[in-house]
Formats: sequence, structure tokens, C-alpha cells
Amino acid sequence: MFINGEWRESSSNEWIDVNNPANGDLIGKMAKGTTSDTSDAIDAAHRSFTSWSKTPGKDRSRILRKWYELIIKHKEDIAKIMTSEQGKPMKEAIGEIIYGAGFVEWYAEEAKRIYGETIPSNSNNKRILVHKQPVGVIGAITPWNFPAAMITRKIAPALAAGCTAIVKPASATPLTAVKLFELLEEAGLPQGVANLIVGSANDIGEVLLNDERVRKITFTGSTKVGKMLMEKSSKTVKNISLELGGHAPLLIFEDADLDKAVEGTMSSKFRNGGQVCIATNRVYVQESIKEKYLSKLKEKVGILTVGNGFDNDTDIGPIIDKEGYDKINMHIKDAIDKGASIVTGGNGKHEGDCNDFGYFFIPTILDNANEEMIMMNEETFGPIVPVTTFKYEDEAIKLANDTNYGLAAYVFTENLSRGFKVTEALEYGIVGLNDGAPSTPQAPFGGFKESGIGREGGHLGIEEFLEVKYISIGL
Repeated sequence: MFINGEWRESSSNEWIDVNNPANGDLIGKMAKGTTSDTSDAIDAAHRSFTSWSKTPGKDRSRILRKWYELIIKHKEDIAKIMTSEQGKPMKEAIGEIIYGAGFVEWYAEEAKRIYGETIPSNSNNKRILVHKQPVGVIGAITPWNFPAAMITRKIAPALAAGCTAIVKPASATPLTAVKLFELLEEAGLPQGVANLIVGSANDIGEVLLNDERVRKITFTGSTKVGKMLMEKSSKTVKNISLELGGHAPLLIFEDADLDKAVEGTMSSKFRNGGQVCIATNRVYVQESIKEKYLSKLKEKVGILTVGNGFDNDTDIGPIIDKEGYDKINMHIKDAIDKGASIVTGGNGKHEGDCNDFGYFFIPTILDNANEEMIMMNEETFGPIVPVTTFKYEDEAIKLANDTNYGLAAYVFTENLSRGFKVTEALEYGIVGLNDGAPSTPQAPFGGFKESGIGREGGHLGIEEFLEVKYISIGL
């Protein structure tokens, strides 16, 4: 762990095994942090907050810029670690490192642009100022599917704003975080400003939630856990940002460019083997073009290669573990039992002797999906595309919005008016119009409804880590 500027073992001397999901090989061990270690991390972050929050934005910017340069310099080394512990193909891992570094670069600049304002007073003997200051110590809890980008997307704006941080990455993928923190240390971050701890989510989370010195929780993960964090954060009325589950629809209208729609389906569905919160989870295609769309999509899906992320020709790596694999199988069985037909794929495989890891799933297209199927109502988190049809524009919008989730949606049409009308009607925080890969550091990422609270990325992302203070001055 990295606490108060020092690398140290756990106070309990316990360790967590880190395994390669492609074959179950033990690739490393991570110190298992305790509640006592978490308290130490909070102590360090709290002590360092006073000086870090007063550090000029230009100086914070310089450290973040150096961190960005080091990440880019070592992107292949970090990617190898990521592929070893998370499984995604090396080319995707390198892409994630570059994407994640983009947040550091962006917020290195934003650190110098935290502006206040003056407001005209209704009295000649008063002046009104608005001042922004860092919220305080923050706790960042990140998932396994993007072990680099979810860390940089959270702590780059936090550090830029003048906050100090405790980061708890997923126990399945902590080694990428370790490498990022090694580079952050090399960049010159002062002692105690950012701390890294891995261990029981319940134990570490309870300490973060109950300590009133931790003023903000930022979390990416399931809606179920997000609701729990909301509830428990209320005890100390913490500021909270949540990027939660999604159930992304992809709408294809008969006036769409079908080649563009297929490419959009591929990029929005199969990145990271479908283990992405904004991955397409259900496709609605207008009746008149369904067969053409399925034919083109089947051709593209059929050439995808499944295998170890270190193999040069691999497009889709392993499922993270047996639990994830079993969920995919259950969703497909349920769909077939309820009338779906397999266009291609439909099965998985297990390699190696380890029962917990070594699971792969063949990219799958299902036709004749319907709203009774589990996968049409829940995230599958796998390389599965269920396809169904609609007749009219209003019907497509209604089907897309008929969910408690509202993270991402995709629309393909060449009609400008339709594009505006449909995207504005969709109840989602992110909409890709003829775009299957909308994520970028300079834009706000976040959802409606049960998909979360707050935004990450862009100029709005740093606002999540700032308090607004109004100062009334009598002359």
C-alpha cells in the first residue's frame, strides 16, 4: 500500500492473490489493508490537506503534467500489468492508458482555471464575492474493468482542485493502481496527498463512510452498492458522486448508414469483451432493415478472435471470473427459453485447471429478443448482442427509456431532424449519435436515474470536488 508517502505492508500481514483471468496464474500479491490502515490513510490525507489545498494551481498543475508524461512514457509497461490482471487485449490496454492519461492532462490545465466571480450588489455599501475551494479529503472507489482510467478520471480532478485522496481499487486488479501511484510519487506529489489501499470493500468502505473528515465519496460500480453508499454517506452528509450501472439501448432507423451502424455496434458492444458500463446491451432496429443489419453484423462478429490478451490477434480476452461467465450463460439460456434464436456464437469455453478463472465467451448475436428476457432488463456484462425490432420512432424511444437506468444510449440515423428529436427524448446522460465510442476526457460522463449522480470529465468534472462559498462584504 502507499500511505503517507511510504510503501508499506498491511498491519495484519495479510496478502491478496492477484490472478490472470485468462488462466488463473498467480501474477502477484497485494497487501490486504485493514480498518487500521484505512484510518492511517485518512490521517495522512487530512494532515496534508491544509498545505495541498493552499498550493497554487500552477504548482498542482506542474505535478499533474509530470504524472501525465510519465504515464505516457510507461504506457506499454502499465498495459502489460493491466492485461496480466484484467485480461483485456494489449491493444485495448494501451488505449485505456492513453485515454486515462488524457484526464490527467486535461485536469493539469483545469487546476489553473478554478474561477470565482463577483455579483453586483443591490446596495452601494456591499460587495458580493463567490469563491471556490476544495471539498476536502475524498475517498475514491474504483472497479476492475478499467483499472487505470477509473483512477485517473477520479483523482486527477480531485488533486487539481486541491483535494487529498484515499484510493481503493478493486482487489482483482490492484497492480495497475500500484504502478500509477509509483509514477505519481515520481512526479513529485507531496507526502500524504494521495494514498492507496486495497482490501475488503466492506471494511475499508465503512471507515471511509463513518469518518467525518472524509468529505466526499466518488464511486464507480453497481447500482446496488451505489445505493448503499448513498445511504451510509448520509450519516455525515458527505458529498457524493456515483457512476453506476447501465443498460444501453442502440437504436437503428431505416435511414441509417448500415455500415456505420454496424461499426458503432461493434465499438459500443465488444470493447473489453462487453464488460463495460456503457456497452450496448440491447439493439432495436427498424423492421425494414433488420435482415440486412443482421447479415452485416454477423459478418463482422464472425471474424473476432477470442483468446489471451497477450496474443497479437486477440480481439476479446477472458471474462473476469467464473461468476461473470455463469451470469452470461444464465442470460443466454433465459433468452433462448423465451424465444430468442442464435445468429452466431452462443457458447463459451474454459481453459486451464483453475476453476475460478480461464473463462472465455464467443461473441454472440441473438435474434427475436423480447422484453421478457433478463438480458433485456439487466446488464449482461459480456459479448452478447440481443436484437429486436420496432416500427415507429415513438415506439423506439419508449422501448429505450423503459428502464430504471440512464447511463448511455446510441442512435443511428442520417436524418438530422430525427437525430435531434430522438437524442433529446432519450433519458440518458450520454448519447452517441452515429457514434459508438463517445467517451473522451473533455466531455462530462455520467447518467440519469439509477445510473448515478454527478459528472466525471470536462470542466464539469472538477466542479464535483469544489465547494462554493459566498462572501458578502460590507464597506
